[in-house]
Amino acid sequence: MTPRAAGGQRPPSMADVAALAGVSHQTVSRVLNDHAVVRPETRERVQVAMRQLGYRRNAAARALATNRSGLIGLVAAHLGLHGPGMISVAVQDAAHDAGYAVAQVGLAELDEGSLRRDVDRLLDQAVEAVVVAVAQRAALETVAALDLPVPVVLVQGVVPGQPMAAGIDQGTGGRLATGHLLDVVGGRGRVAHVAGPEDWVEAQMRREGWHAELEARGVAPGPLLEGDWSARSGYEAGLRLAADRDVAGVFVGNDAMALGLLRALHEQGRRVPDDVAVVGFDDAPESAYAWPPLSTVRQDFAALGRRAVDLAVRTLDGEVGATVPLVPPELVVRTSSTPTG
Repeated sequence: MTPRAAGGQRPPSMADVAALAGVSHQTVSRVLNDHAVVRPETRERVQVAMRQLGYRRNAAARALATNRSGLIGLVAAHLGLHGPGMISVAVQDAAHDAGYAVAQVGLAELDEGSLRRDVDRLLDQAVEAVVVAVAQRAALETVAALDLPVPVVLVQGVVPGQPMAAGIDQGTGGRLATGHLLDVVGGRGRVAHVAGPEDWVEAQMRREGWHAELEARGVAPGPLLEGDWSARSGYEAGLRLAADRDVAGVFVGNDAMALGLLRALHEQGRRVPDDVAVVGFDDAPESAYAWPPLSTVRQDFAALGRRAVDLAVRTLDGEVGATVPLVPPELVVRTSSTPTG
């Protein structure tokens, strides 16, 4: 009778697989660890036996035997927002492709105590490395102060050349959006910016990109307003900017705020893009279906995930102070920034 876990029976073991396949316990272990010394026909016989028995590898036993758990920890916050949510998915996909599982904790609060407790929870699961996806300045400072026995990779709030960090080039994204708006607007008005929260490092980087592009072209900045990443805050900023007839373009720090701003401009009789051109940031799925379709800056989250996991694996293999280049953003031009007149 085939051993099964159901009905009170024990789950199938490596010994059961070895007996059914007619090989040694050591051969089964070599197949599980993908050793090249196993002949293809033997490997196939063992894999067939595992499928017939419903054998599942005991990860805890493997961790004890090899001192490798095959787990990467992920500490993430603000998963309800498009960017953080996509980063979480990207890291999990990249880890899976690299042969790792992911143990994730989602931070409800970003105080030092909560962050340390959640990291300890991951260490209790014997994770081999920890990827940290938090963008608020205080949380990043807390992470920097952690003294962990495993590699730590940051994926938000990252500057060029920063070791053990994979990020998207937020400053260049801000410059791309602003430069495009300046080209569209010409001399008929100013380019404003609706920024994300001041304590978010990535919001600061996008804002600095906006300012750097204006300065490089010798153009005075338009109004700078701050939102909280929500469509509501973008709508409120839009009401204020609609009253300023000198504003002919707006770079908005994320797509959700940009959608709120589009509605406010419409309600106030400001035509988009003919009166005011608008560019967002993120390329969220709904942005292409706004009216008018929203121009935006696309972030390659899949590439970010791959670079983060690559850093972790390289460090586990003995590389010290590994670095990867920032992922370049891409400007996506749609109707909200292309006047017809």
